[in-house]
Amino acid sequence: MPRVLDWLKEPDPMAVVHEAVETLRAGQVVAFPTETVYGLAADAGSPEAVERLVHCKGRPEDKPMALALSDPLDLPQWVPHPSLLARRLSRRCWPGPLTLVFAGGFDVSRLPAEVHRYVCGKGTLGIRIPAHEAILAVIDMLGRPVVLTSANRSGEPDAVTGQQVVEALGEAIPLVIDSGPTRYGKPSSVVMIEDGQWKMLREGVVSADTLAQLTGTMILFVCTGNTCRSPLAETLCKKMLAERLGCAPEELSKKGFLVRSAGLGALPGAPATEEAVAVAQARGADLSRHATRTLTDRLILQADYVFAMTRSHLAALEELNFTDGPKIELLCPDGSDIEDPVGGDRERYERCAEQIESCLRSRLPQLLG
Repeated sequence: MPRVLDWLKEPDPMAVVHEAVETLRAGQVVAFPTETVYGLAADAGSPEAVERLVHCKGRPEDKPMALALSDPLDLPQWVPHPSLLARRLSRRCWPGPLTLVFAGGFDVSRLPAEVHRYVCGKGTLGIRIPAHEAILAVIDMLGRPVVLTSANRSGEPDAVTGQQVVEALGEAIPLVIDSGPTRYGKPSSVVMIEDGQWKMLREGVVSADTLAQLTGTMILFVCTGNTCRSPLAETLCKKMLAERLGCAPEELSKKGFLVRSAGLGALPGAPATEEAVAVAQARGADLSRHATRTLTDRLILQADYVFAMTRSHLAALEELNFTDGPKIELLCPDGSDIEDPVGGDRERYERCAEQIESCLRSRLPQLLG
């Protein structure tokens, strides 16, 4: 029977990672938990290991398997010039239950030629980044992708627990990392990317409707505490876009727009200030359900546009030095700061909202374009 390591109970998770890496480097197959179903992995740099994976699963050799990476920013190493659509989906969905299949433009020259037929033999390349720390840590330590497929015999039900993997594959694999039942209990969605368009090949965890929303333009406004300036910019931007597109603000995602705000020093979950709520309401916008959000690297990388309220915010964002991130700009096209109304009276909040509205009117053609 395979050796089973309990990821949730092991006192030293890194010891589990080391053992899994050594097993992969020895050319063996390892079963891992993911957020979808359990998966079988082999070192993508080892033709023998990948062949062992195919035979272990009983998978047809002409049915390609996916490469699993550990970081969305690694995508250009395998798809050198990903489309805007591919960048959006990879940064918004990875790590997560989405496999992207590229119909061209990929580069697998760093993999052994013998492996190519197993991952791109039909002229497409599937890439996935599972959302489970065990397999991500192993891929990161291994230093290269793994070839990943579901941990079951071909044609049999997916395994959603470690015990099901053992029952299905028994002596065929030497090591199983057990993390209990998977989060979703169903496979990833598989999406083909071709000529800037997407096509659902298999609808799994991510629905077609959700995917359509995730492909839209994302606009992010940033201030300090995310209690007044950036929330006002967010809700007023939603109102303006909705008016221009002829829909309700809550329907913007169906029109291809996602509008968010966050704070460099925000404590998550706090409401907008009472004055900001009142000023927004007077302008036909709603901040009553706003909850503050802390700015993260992931949130920035998901965005197409990032607008800072002041030059100091802009400087702080530029210090993050993303080599392939969105363009970060001041909200005011003339380089002015948006005045901070915190602690001020209603009149001060009115001036702030008027300034934000004026800047948004100037930015609207850019955003709609």
